[in-house]
Amino acid sequence: MKKITSETGYNSALREVNALMSKGEENITDEDAKNITILAKAIQEYEKIHHPFPVSVTIPGMVVLKMDEKKLNRVTLAKKLGIADSKLSQILNGKRPPDLKFLKAVHEKLGVDGNFILENL
Repeated sequence: MKKITSETGYNSALREVNALMSKGEENITDEDAKNITILAKAIQEYEKIHHPFPVSVTIPGMVVLKMDEKKLNRVTLAKKLGIADSKLSQILNGKRPPDLKFLKAVHEKLGVDGNFILENL
């Protein structure tokens, strides 16, 4: 596996992947596809350490992150959680604190870790 050890190497790998991908899917050889996979894994490993995705530290922030991950809009999420859309909107906008029903649904329906919920109340 290729290992990226510097920001220069990281940027070079990104440019190389971009150049290979710009050939178009129908023009990528098996060797190109193999190189893209190797580079993508190396880029991901470098990003885990040097460019980590910020983790939400609030319950509403985590709910928004889960909405994005699951490609849910607010109305659909409210139905999934078994609460009114207006209540969800108020909680997400900080106008209302999350109640037990909401927190339980977030844990059960969105898979948010119970420890995260308890630590961020």
